[in-house]
Amino acid sequence: MSDIRLVLVSCCAPCSAGAIRQLADGAIPNVSDFIVLFFNPNIYPADEYQKRLAEQIKYCQACGVKYAVGDYNHDEWRDAMRGMENEPERGARCSQCFKFRFRFAHQFAREHGYNAIASVLGVSRHKSQDQVDDAAASVCDGNVCYVPIKWDEKLRTDIGRASDFYRQNYCGCEFSIRKI
Repeated sequence: MSDIRLVLVSCCAPCSAGAIRQLADGAIPNVSDFIVLFFNPNIYPADEYQKRLAEQIKYCQACGVKYAVGDYNHDEWRDAMRGMENEPERGARCSQCFKFRFRFAHQFAREHGYNAIASVLGVSRHKSQDQVDDAAASVCDGNVCYVPIKWDEKLRTDIGRASDFYRQNYCGCEFSIRKI
């Protein structure tokens, strides 16, 4: 695909820093424009959400890149996860959560003139990249495609080590807190 106008779905600054840098530096072929999308109604509690959001905005601003923030509606997310509360990490709940967030990203892309989405949701040690890729591909269509980019892990690690990012020790939802 040429002339990719990309929505980068991000969960937090530590996970997205390398991807943002690669995109801002033009290191990903055919990407002509991108925006970082922070849509994470799964994050709990609300003060944790605010910490992650503030860190994401701070990093985007430091890099001079566009970003957008979806509404934080944790109750709507919880309703979508109903019945899967006891699923293990990387189980059906995670797949449903990814789909929930990618559906929003897909709609955002269509409404704002982007033709592709990519994500950093699978770079965390807490998640499965294959599971993320499957969830994203399942919600995309001919208007907006999913681009499964293999991000530079060394760059992400180097940026993280050099930064003072706020870091968390769980994925984000209240169900992943109890697993730590």
